[in-house]
Amino acid sequence: MKYLFRTLVVLFSAAVVTGLVCYRLSCDPALHAAAEKGDAMQWLRDDFHLTDEQFKAIRALHDSYAGTCMEHCRLIQEATKLRDVRKAAVTADPAGVVAAEHQVQELRAICENAIAAHVRKVAALMSPEEGRRYLALVLPKIADFDHTAAPDLQLNHSQ
Repeated sequence: MKYLFRTLVVLFSAAVVTGLVCYRLSCDPALHAAAEKGDAMQWLRDDFHLTDEQFKAIRALHDSYAGTCMEHCRLIQEATKLRDVRKAAVTADPAGVVAAEHQVQELRAICENAIAAHVRKVAALMSPEEGRRYLALVLPKIADFDHTAAPDLQLNHSQ
């Protein structure tokens, strides 16, 4: 019984040290640095192992889509405000509220379809394996997007 406690302490200590060593060896410092800075493009480059050519092409694609994305968000925000004003009106017109809600949903669908097409174009510029992994990560997040600003990947993990 006397050696049981010592043995458990030694085993626990060895397990902790082994776990820390494995964790540190499996970390990619560049990836963690990009995540800490909230730099989505650098994260994309590091995590999906992009070549310089792939990265340049994806950055150009991203830059060319950014204006469209911002415009979609602006239209959705305006339609949402109009819907909310109609809902809050003392003499709310039910048909007007329904029409405004329909407009918001229509604009969201247009935006989400455009983002999905953009994401697929980005994935097509990656290696097939990395492209599949990228799509699996990003496509499910599109429906949850709030359209208050251009999307980011929330690399700061604040959620």
